[in-house]
Amino acid sequence: MVEQHQQELKKQLWNIANTLRGNMSADDFRDYILGLIFYKYLSDKLNTYANELLAEDGITFTDIDATSEDGKEILEAVQEEAIDKLGYFFKPSSLFHVLAQDAENGEFILDDVRDVLNDIEQSTMGSDSADDFNGLFDELDLTSNKLGKTPDARNKLVGQILGHLNNIDFHLESSEIDILGDAYEYLIGMFASGAGKKAGEFYTPQMVSKLLAKLVTTNNTVKSVYDPTCGSGSLLLRVAKESYDSGFINQQDIKYVGQERNPSTYNLARMNMIMHGVHYKRFDIENDDTLETPLHFDERFDAVVANPPFSAQWSANPLHLNNDRFADYGKLAPKSKADFAFVQHMIHQLNDTGRMAVVLPHGVLFRGAAEGHIRQHLIKEKNYLDMVIGLPANIFFGTSIPTCVMVFNKQRQADDNILFIDASNHFEKGTNTNVMREEDLQRILEAVTERKNIDKFAYVASPQDISDNDYNLNIPRYVDTFEEEALVDLADIAKQLKANDEAMLDTDKTIADFCAELGIEAPFEVSK
Repeated sequence: MVEQHQQELKKQLWNIANTLRGNMSADDFRDYILGLIFYKYLSDKLNTYANELLAEDGITFTDIDATSEDGKEILEAVQEEAIDKLGYFFKPSSLFHVLAQDAENGEFILDDVRDVLNDIEQSTMGSDSADDFNGLFDELDLTSNKLGKTPDARNKLVGQILGHLNNIDFHLESSEIDILGDAYEYLIGMFASGAGKKAGEFYTPQMVSKLLAKLVTTNNTVKSVYDPTCGSGSLLLRVAKESYDSGFINQQDIKYVGQERNPSTYNLARMNMIMHGVHYKRFDIENDDTLETPLHFDERFDAVVANPPFSAQWSANPLHLNNDRFADYGKLAPKSKADFAFVQHMIHQLNDTGRMAVVLPHGVLFRGAAEGHIRQHLIKEKNYLDMVIGLPANIFFGTSIPTCVMVFNKQRQADDNILFIDASNHFEKGTNTNVMREEDLQRILEAVTERKNIDKFAYVASPQDISDNDYNLNIPRYVDTFEEEALVDLADIAKQLKANDEAMLDTDKTIADFCAELGIEAPFEVSK
């Protein structure tokens, strides 16, 4: 029943998007529709919570007369409870379904929507939730010409969106809270598929996200998870879900920590946390450049995961060599390729018993110069590298380059091996991108569990193997996937042709018959 409802919800949301977005770019419309979905979520959650508080008094939240003295007193009491429990508050007259009904009645609601979004943020001022709601609706510019050239045109469009969303049952019951969050994540993914290169900034394909989460949670109790390039926060949420599903810990006890440079995506991440029922006290998402300005520098985490921007530019400022994240390596990642800078940063944030998984371009496995030096240091001196998993090409939105997952563990012994897996040929071909299937994921996880040589798929490399290859980790050096083609024995064919020539003297068969027997096409037909 839950899955059926979820699929229907996704279908309705995508139909709304296709109906209303018009000529607006995918990422522009994304900000509007997801922002308004988030407003509906906050509204329905507040309305449900307030009605529970008022049940003993026999009234509902919308029954309160905000102009009377009794009404004001009741609202103040509800506000105090809501700020503590939910982190925000606004008046009954600003509830989503109230404004949606006003819009349907032809009223001008644009200013009211803008005011309630501002009220939500203002209500948190001075409370513990202030940082988590500050600037959350900054991308929702209701005065933008992207919504229409005139106020009336913009009002009509926003009213349509409110009306459509108001007709959707989001099922806010605690047992099904993830339905809305997952549908929200579905929309993010659907917009990613049409948003081109920028999509990688905020979305990791579901199966890749699940793989990273499984790799860091299997036999690992995760009470805190960190993503230095958290995008929309889907990886953080997936790690918590996998940890909970593994039976190690209650999701309510997990701390979610992340940093995101892009302001719009940073807002998406905070919304996504709240939409998935994560209490504002349990997540800490910051907005800044992680490599240049790390905002959780002194914290350490049980699990660290990331899908950083591939081969991004960074300062590579020599002063970074004085920083604890990079000092021990003696060299910095190149200015034009920050991949190993992210790896070094993530290792710094990982605690001594934790595990880390990161998606990287294949080049990190074999490029030389500074990257080769850092790679060798990670393996020979640190002994942190535990696994290298090659993924199929073209599974990320906006890039077709082949990628890999590198897994690190600080508890390895000196003679521990490194597992190589080549999963590059296991996928389903899609229209715009290739897709990792559940069966492909399970194939990888089984190899991780077994940790043994599997023909043309996995290889367990000893420290000596790695040293013999000069710390080059290119997967084909370890996993042989070469398929030999059937060789044609010309001498054998000649003997068969000679025998056939002799047989032709005493047979009624045609050349075509003999060619058919040999499995080749006859060049022409000859009479008997």
